[in-house]
Amino acid sequence: MAITLSDAAAERIRKFLDGRGSGVGVRLGVKTSGCSGMAYVLEFVDELNDDDAVMEDKGVKIIVDEKSLVYLDGTELDYGKEGLNEGFKFNNPNVKDECGCGESFTV
Repeated sequence: MAITLSDAAAERIRKFLDGRGSGVGVRLGVKTSGCSGMAYVLEFVDELNDDDAVMEDKGVKIIVDEKSLVYLDGTELDYGKEGLNEGFKFNNPNVKDECGCGESFTV
């Protein structure tokens, strides 16, 4: 099982971690939410949990809990700007459908 980062996402995460002055890496996960059933979670990690899977891509540690790993396998995390908006984007090959607002998905 693998999760990868685009060059832009890896650079942005490294800048965030450097700015924070601490952190092991970034946690990716899913939670029950929204009209389609699941939403992505992205947060910085200071300590690992016992059930964490740890991967590394482009010098960044990616931490995923066991339950979320099934839904995120094969995902690429990207970062970009469109007009006035900027942020991370999950390119997840497991997604079967998304809600109209793009905040939640189903597999």
